[in-house]
Amino acid sequence: MGAGQAGVQLAGSARDLGWEGPITLVGQEPHAPYARPPLSKAFLKGEAPLASLALRSAAFYADKRIDLVTGEHIDRIDLAGDGTGTATSATGHRWRFDRLVLATGARPRRLPIEGAGLDGVLSLRDVRDAQALAGRLATATAVVVIGGGFIGLEVAATAAAAGIPATVVEAAPALMNRVVSTATADIVATAHRAAGIQVRTGLRPVRLRGTDGAVAAVELDDGAELPADLVVVGVGARPRDELARAAGLRCDDGIVVDARSLASDGRTIAIGDCANPPDPSPWSHDASRLRLESVDNAVEQATSAAATLAGLDRPYRGVPWFWSDQGRLKLQIAGLARPDDEVVLRPGRRPGQHTALRYRGSRLVAAECVNSPADFLAVRRALAEGISLPRTTAGDTALPLKEHLAAAQRADTMELRGP
Repeated sequence: MGAGQAGVQLAGSARDLGWEGPITLVGQEPHAPYARPPLSKAFLKGEAPLASLALRSAAFYADKRIDLVTGEHIDRIDLAGDGTGTATSATGHRWRFDRLVLATGARPRRLPIEGAGLDGVLSLRDVRDAQALAGRLATATAVVVIGGGFIGLEVAATAAAAGIPATVVEAAPALMNRVVSTATADIVATAHRAAGIQVRTGLRPVRLRGTDGAVAAVELDDGAELPADLVVVGVGARPRDELARAAGLRCDDGIVVDARSLASDGRTIAIGDCANPPDPSPWSHDASRLRLESVDNAVEQATSAAATLAGLDRPYRGVPWFWSDQGRLKLQIAGLARPDDEVVLRPGRRPGQHTALRYRGSRLVAAECVNSPADFLAVRRALAEGISLPRTTAGDTALPLKEHLAAAQRADTMELRGP
């Protein structure tokens, strides 16, 4: 259940790996499965029609013998002890299954403050949200984005590019506070301010004030009031795990699964934004868990889960990566850093370029690359191959990063061979 990136990937991969039984992919939206990342950028600008976002063609579903069902919301699951059961939709349709896959995604978090229900207060998760937001942007005179994460900054950049005054309000002391280092956050904030976006960090909205039922201003906890006829809320998402909870599956910030994507009953599979698997990073602690919301996670976890369905043992392991296009900024992240990981900066040769390497002890564990795609590709490959780079040389920009990493790989090879 769930016809997003993870569900489509699993269905196709299961066929490729030899699953011969019927596959039914049930989605709540009336559209065929589509890519979500462009919703805050190209689609919002009117540059990418919905048809161009399709994840697969109609021929794909036909060739793979995947029964795609759209416009059906599953509101009940009846599970038997062996993992078989029945799924029932709000319209009364029923599907019997031998194996159940939950790819139900996540929903936007709401603001628990006065005025959050006013007209003109929107969030962005699916194409319907994006269509509503695009319509509002066409007439907006002042936009306030609450939340300085990926989606919020992408929407703010899109608004600013259209000439609409935009302000980003972030409660944390820096943008993307849980995702990047302070150094990278500062680079991004500076670029957005240069593009005309006001960036206000360390502040929280306390009330949304309205006029005739429509939002008119955002009141902050420092007493400031920001005029706004459009407020976009981007403060994270909650996993859609209600069906799993009702079915008795263990849930904790999503559906708890093992490295093979098996839920607590040992038969049901959960993947994508709704699932909470063990951290797939090669350097992770065995007990650590991490619910990830990214295309990479959806594809890689679903591919591993398809192997589970096919009776193969391929645990979900790999180096997570993310990206965010924010106006002229392209932020790419390889690996998963913690707030206390050390930072080694590599300024780029051109204004706006920047790479922050993240170290945990002596081990390179992640990189944040701004407008530096070559660095991103080099680090992503190095992390996947277990290659590290000594901190003592990491900041030397006389050599491209990929050459530093190549030298580190040669040194590792020499050590393995011995004298």
